[in-house]
Parts: sequence; C-alpha cells; structure tokens
Amino acid sequence: MFIKTIVKTDKQSGKRYDYYRLCESYRLNGKPRHRTIVSLGKLEKLSSKEERKLLADKIEKMLINSTQLFDIEENENISLYAKEFYDKILANQLYHSEEKPQPKERGYSNDFQSVDLNSLETSQVREIGAEWLAYQAVEQLEMSKMLLEAGFEEKEIKIAISHIISRSVYPASEHKTAQWINENSGLLQLPFLKGLKINKNHLYKISRKLYSVKDRNEAYLSTKTNELFDLQDTIILYDLTNTYFEGVKHSSKYAKFGRSKEKRYDAKIISLALVINIFGFVKYSKIYAGNITDVSTLEQTINDLESGNIDPKSKPTIAMDAGFSSEENIAFLKSKGYDYISVSRRKMKDYILENPEAEQVEISDKRNGKIKLSKVKTQNDETILYVKSENKVKKENAMADKIGQRFEQGLQEIQQSLTKKGGTKKIDKVHQRIGRLREKYKSVHAQYQIEVKDENGKATALTWKKTKDKKQNSGIYFIRTSLNSSEENLFKIYNTLTEVEASFRVLKTDLALRPVYHQTDENTLAHINLGILAYQVVSTIRYQLKQKNITHDWSNIVRIMNTQKTVTTTMMNKEKQKIVIRTCSTPDVKATQIYEALNYKAVPFNKLKSVLPEL
Repeated sequence: MFIKTIVKTDKQSGKRYDYYRLCESYRLNGKPRHRTIVSLGKLEKLSSKEERKLLADKIEKMLINSTQLFDIEENENISLYAKEFYDKILANQLYHSEEKPQPKERGYSNDFQSVDLNSLETSQVREIGAEWLAYQAVEQLEMSKMLLEAGFEEKEIKIAISHIISRSVYPASEHKTAQWINENSGLLQLPFLKGLKINKNHLYKISRKLYSVKDRNEAYLSTKTNELFDLQDTIILYDLTNTYFEGVKHSSKYAKFGRSKEKRYDAKIISLALVINIFGFVKYSKIYAGNITDVSTLEQTINDLESGNIDPKSKPTIAMDAGFSSEENIAFLKSKGYDYISVSRRKMKDYILENPEAEQVEISDKRNGKIKLSKVKTQNDETILYVKSENKVKKENAMADKIGQRFEQGLQEIQQSLTKKGGTKKIDKVHQRIGRLREKYKSVHAQYQIEVKDENGKATALTWKKTKDKKQNSGIYFIRTSLNSSEENLFKIYNTLTEVEASFRVLKTDLALRPVYHQTDENTLAHINLGILAYQVVSTIRYQLKQKNITHDWSNIVRIMNTQKTVTTTMMNKEKQKIVIRTCSTPDVKATQIYEALNYKAVPFNKLKSVLPEL
C-alpha cells in the first residue's frame, strides 16, 4: 500500500493544497494498476513524506494482523490516524470485501475455517432497525423520484433522504444529527446510502434546498399517498398551531409575540397552518408570523389547496376549529361551494331543540364518557348540533373548582391583612384589592357574594359565601355545519379534528419541532419543512400499522426498532489472515411483527465478509 498525493484548489480562496489517498497496487492483464482504498484528507498532523509512508505501512499491518495495532516506536499522530482510517476501512468494507450469499430455504454453502477464538473482537455496533424501517417508507413514497423530478442531483438526493430519515428517527440539530449519523447510526450502511459522507454543512444546505421545492413536494406527496393507499379526500381538517423560539430573534420576519399554544408568552413564536386528511396525511402547510390570527388564514389556504394539492372539483368538507369560522369565512366557503363543519363561535343561550320531547341521541367517547346530541332549530339552511359531554362537564367543573379555590385563597389573604400589623385596612384600598381579585378570576367571582364591614374608614371584617354552584351550561357546546345528516354522523365528522391535534403532537414532540433554535428565518423555515417531510414518512408507517391493529405511538415504534443493530466481528484464521464479518441482528418478536405488518424486508443487507490477506 502507498499514499498518493493529489493537488487540489480551494474554490473560495483559490489556494492550492495537498490531499492524500491510500492506494493499493495490482496487476491487470500483466500491467500495473492501482486503486484507491480510502481518502485520507489533508493529514495536517504529518509533515513529511516519511511519516506518511509509515502511516501507509501501519494501516496495512493493522489490516493483516490485529495484534500489531500499536507500535511503541511510532509517534502518536501516526497511531491515531492509523486507527481512524483502519476503522473507516472496516466500517465501509473498503478492502477485499465480498458479499456472502444469504442462506437458502434448504440450506446454504458451508464456509468452515479454523480460527483463533482468542482473537475474536466485536466493534462498530450501530443502530439500524428504525433507520431501515423509515428508509423503506421513503422508498414506498418514491421520494427519490420526487427529488429527481425537482432537479436534485444524485448526491443531493442521498443527503436529503438521509436527513429526512434522521429527523424521523433522531430529531436533533444539524450538528448533533451529523454526529449521530457518523458515530451512532447504521444509516450509511444501507445499500442506497453506502459510502456517503455527511457533515452538518451538508445538512444545512440540503434543508434549505428542500424548502425551496416545498410546494412541489407537498403536491407530489398529497397525490402519492392517495394513490398508494387508495384514499379519497372527502373530508380535510384545518388547524393552526405555533412553536416558540429560544433566543431573542430581533430581525426575524416570522418570530413575533402572539398567543402561544404552549403558554410561552415570554418567547416569540412562529405559526404553522396545516391541512391533513382524516387518515393523517398532510395535504398542505404554510408558515406564518407568530402574531397571525387564525381567522385571517383560511381564504388563502383554500386558494392554495385548489392550485395543486386537491382536486377543486372534489370539494371536500372542511372541518375546522372555532377560530376559523367567522361569518366572513363561512360566506367564503359557501361561495366556493364547500361544505363545512366547526364549533360555533357564539355562545347560544336562547335556543330551542328541534324535537324537545324526543329522547336525545346518546353516544360514548373514547374514554367511555357519555355524549348527548340534539339538533337545534335555526332560521337558515345551516344545521346546529347541541352537544353535552360528560367528560367535558367533569373537566370544566374541576377547573372551576381549582379557580374557585384560588379566588377564595385570595380573599383569605385580604381578610388576614385586616388584623395584621401593617396590613391593608383602609376601606378603599381593601375594595381595590377585591376588585383586582375579581378581574383576575372573572370566570368564578360572580358565584360569590362578598361583604366588607368598616368603621371610621377602615375595614374591620370581610366575609363571603358562594351563592351559585358550577355553571349550568358546563360541558355544552354547539357545532355548526352546512351538512344535513344524523346527529351521530355529524359528531363523528367533527370529531375527526382530533387527528390534526394528534399530528401536531407528533410534529412538536416526536419530531422535535419545538422549540426552534435557528437564528435565521431561512434555516427556521427549512427546519419546519423538514419536520413535515419526516411526518409524512411517519404517517405512512403508522397508517399501515393501524390497518393491522398496531397502534403504537411513533416514539414507541422507534424504541422497538432500535433493538436491531449491526455489528462488525473480526477474528484470525490459522493462515494468519484477518476475517471481518459485518452482520445485522435478527429483529426480535415485536420488531418482526412491525416488519410483517408493513410487508417490509426484515434486514437491510446480507452478511458481509472480508478476508484480509497476508503480506
């Protein structure tokens, strides 16, 4: 073996520098040839040709006999470089590798050798199961084809797929993702990605390029998932969420203070509008500034959807939260010919049931709580559905009790100050404190009758009693819709909105969409878009598993699949040759069930064996 010098030019500075490769000589048709085994980089810690020759000799010895890994006479830099490139050669099977055939049903060819068991070592243990699962979903969605049609080059496609899979399995910053890919994961051992080199700069660059073709990719995946699983978008779900930033974000166009879903009013936020179908697949997404109002986004969403993500002729029913159902938006949907269903924004007090004497329709929710349904009389062609939820009553009453306790605690503090030295006793100041307390607890203060006794301008006593119990309309809300169907069917259609809430949970928690650490808007938008692409991969897997009654959440699926590893085993035979075998572990019972339910392959590659010859 020898080290070959290549002279390269830095594209930015124009400076020339030496780049090194480890090569091996061989003969072909009687003529000498050489091939590159591994690229060595600049070797900045080695200053002379003699040191580089020692490095080549060292690596060659290590490949032949593992007992000669460290020589006392060599300097530390040579030993460190030799170990680094030796590991890389083994990990990527770069030296005399040959694939061993898979065992056949009725047996396989034997390969008996005498080996020294004391020389047996294992190394390069990597996680592979979750990566292999996500990779097969990527292939099922034909994302390579999607990116090729979007103008990506082959290497860019590989990096993009690696990044999407990484976000699915190990959501982290580009810096940590690059570390995980290179040090913990077997991702780059997968056939399509084998030999790929990835660093954080590659990931930043490819994220931005993926965002540049966001609309094209979304339209492709919207159509692809429907075709793949024979789905119809009869109902689409629309909602808006937000995620918060860590950092000040002074010059950002998108980072604004607004109504945070996570109650992080101390942090700036960015908003994400999402349209999904009832099966959990994304049809459309748009990123807005954090201070956007829900109601102002619907019209643009519908117009964007019609431009490529749904068939305008299909006119699916729009299911949305109350924040979007303004009278203007309802009129817009009607003008476009869309049916809609939403919670009413108005709190109806004077309502009359269509059949007040008839027994209300009663169904059960997922937690076996009773839900009562009745239609309400209206003056137009809209259907109003009265809904009273037993679990919602319990929840609202529990919240009212908690707030009531805090209100009473505040009254007790005012009462105690009347007898404390230095406490607030002036009657006007006491009334001010009570007023502030009422303002703070608006939802419960009307349930209390408060009396303050005073003498000579000073409060002497404070008493109160609860005159009302919990609200009579606890647990009651109204659904408005243009559909004309049974009470039970209307409620089921509206209840599909829980699917979009589940999607937000997966995006924010399992795929780490929150918080956002990026400093530039460009990287922030790319970060969110990458999360949505990863979500499409996750949805593809989970949708198929649900069809087979496997309902694990995504984090649990990743945990199960991470039990499958790859490992490299080395040993010496009696001819003093090193045998290097890389294997992928057989998936355990739970992982096998997942592979079988998806009809995916259980292992990414056959057993690989290399025999490193004697000098």
